[in-house]
Amino acid sequence: VQLQAFGGGLVQAGGSLRLSCAASGRTFSSYAMGWFRQAPGKEREFVAAISRSGGNIDYADFVKGRFTISRDNAKNTVYLQINSLKPEDTAVYYCASDRLRYRLVLTTSTDQYDNWGQGTQVTVSS
Repeated sequence: VQLQAFGGGLVQAGGSLRLSCAASGRTFSSYAMGWFRQAPGKEREFVAAISRSGGNIDYADFVKGRFTISRDNAKNTVYLQINSLKPEDTAVYYCASDRLRYRLVLTTSTDQYDNWGQGTQVTVSS
């Protein structure tokens, strides 16, 4: 699976963005997907994950209802809707697929994901 994230940009605090991650390959629906982010000078951190069917979802604590992950297996795409953006949300956002095909339980560990896309920059001004 090859992934490409897009949809980032420069927005004011309180604004919204919808990030998309398009996957190529026929096995997209076989993998859980995750969104991560990396701010300057910081380690990459987990944001959200979604199971193969979309029935199970997990979020980082800092999301606090502002982010929504979803997927459309027919379009080989996973989305991240971000509302009420804050300056501390500024980061490069990456999507990735679970290393393990058909994993039963969602994982939030960065090292359990691969096929990282190139990332999309989100910058929030105060």
